[in-house]
Amino acid sequence: MQGETMRILGIETSCDETSAAVVSDGRVIHSNIIRSQEDLHERYGGVVPELASRRHVTAIIPTIDLALKDAGIDRDDIDAVAVTEGPGLAGSLLVGLNTAKALSMSWDVPLIPVNHLEGHIYANWLTDSSADVTFQPPRFPCVCLIVSGGHTELVLIRDHGRYDVLGRTIDDAAGEAFDKGARILRLGFPGGPAIQRAAADGKMGRHTFPRAWLRDTYDFSFSGLKTALLREVEKYRREPTRPKKVVSTEPFPAHEPPDYAPNMPAADIAADFQDAIVDVLVQKTAKAAEMHRASMVILAGGVASNSLLRRRLESALGVPLRYPTPQLCTDNGAMIAGAGYYLYQRGITASYDLDISPQLPLSTETSLA
Repeated sequence: MQGETMRILGIETSCDETSAAVVSDGRVIHSNIIRSQEDLHERYGGVVPELASRRHVTAIIPTIDLALKDAGIDRDDIDAVAVTEGPGLAGSLLVGLNTAKALSMSWDVPLIPVNHLEGHIYANWLTDSSADVTFQPPRFPCVCLIVSGGHTELVLIRDHGRYDVLGRTIDDAAGEAFDKGARILRLGFPGGPAIQRAAADGKMGRHTFPRAWLRDTYDFSFSGLKTALLREVEKYRREPTRPKKVVSTEPFPAHEPPDYAPNMPAADIAADFQDAIVDVLVQKTAKAAEMHRASMVILAGGVASNSLLRRRLESALGVPLRYPTPQLCTDNGAMIAGAGYYLYQRGITASYDLDISPQLPLSTETSLA
């Protein structure tokens, strides 16, 4: 296939987005269909795994059909199928992987296994137009901050497939902290955009939240921050006028939200809560970029679309910052197809006994296996 355009169908079902996309040569997006499940999980304040996997089952084939239609091609034009093998929710991963196996077998094209985190990284290599001569891929070595609902990792990328994980969260991911924080503040789901919208109307500096610096490491921790937020909000909680019907270990059951005093400054609290998360992310990323002499810093994952994070990083870094468009920050098939291209160039394909790996780590050994 040397010298020819390689079109890859990418399939992503690691959590609660069903997505399929067609990408050529790891760069140009011809289609990228994303079917969100926000309407399904919003009432619970988070993703319910069983419901997510059921929705994937009904959405996956129509999503793939639409991706091919939008790209203006049919299955004979697809040269390979790339799919997320992990990490992610087991039930959700199974839907995408089994579909990809069936398509690979029936279309007689290679099956490419992609690490979900590697997919997020390669969102920074994507563009919508092959005619965009100003577009240049990221330069190596670069430091990547992966921030999403399930992951917070700092990665040094030396070359394609050469990753050194410098640090990761030891408990909760930044995106999870945003989701839980938004639930505590009753701001809606998903939490990242909800916190950002509320914080835009608030004033910082009125509420003090801790930073877990974990000195001399690039690791992160956000569980204590969530606890501090809960304690701050409890100051404004009013006792219910009727007894609770359900006993729960959760502080605020989704079906019976707490009653807050009308003077609770939710916007101000959200602003300081967001600031606490962003502060740690920025300082550790800037330090990593300086210590490892990175040519640039790239962002990846859902939280990469946070405007405060982007602004703070741009001010703190001495090297260029790159981040994907908002659609490419969320889970999507284009990033899987894009990463799949570079994996295929290194000779990485899978047999049909490939299984899901819900706890799959990102490492040089994993990517070069």
